[in-house]
Amino acid sequence: MNVEIEELYQEVILDHSRRPRNFGDLADAAVRVHGDNPACGDEIHLCVKFDAEGGLQDIKFTGYGCAISQASASLMTMKLRGKSRAEVMELLHAFHSLVTDETSETPKELGDLVVMRGVRKFPQRVKCAMLAWRAVEQALEQGAGEATVSTEPA
Repeated sequence: MNVEIEELYQEVILDHSRRPRNFGDLADAAVRVHGDNPACGDEIHLCVKFDAEGGLQDIKFTGYGCAISQASASLMTMKLRGKSRAEVMELLHAFHSLVTDETSETPKELGDLVVMRGVRKFPQRVKCAMLAWRAVEQALEQGAGEATVSTEPA
């Protein structure tokens, strides 16, 4: 990847970490998931509201942590709002491949999430990038109520 593209990606990540989109509480959330990354202190509180078909009608988050975790959560919520469960799971798997597998092609459906590709060069940061995604996966499994997810084994 050329230097100009990497710099652009860094700017996008910094912008989303400083001014995260969909940041805040969702009063009528069906599911609330608390996610944490004990290795670096990242925390996320994800709120999800489902539509009649079980898709993600609305999604917001609060929390704190490194630029990677906050930018990933911001970009993720923008991408997942309005998607069906199947689309969410497809994007989750595509994103996981993007940040972990150097041989994988970058799926077009990831759109702006491609800025997170550089994380794969820093294995310790993959957990930061995946925290919000693990939380949304837990929200889909949970369906209602509250849950907790961690990047570290119990």
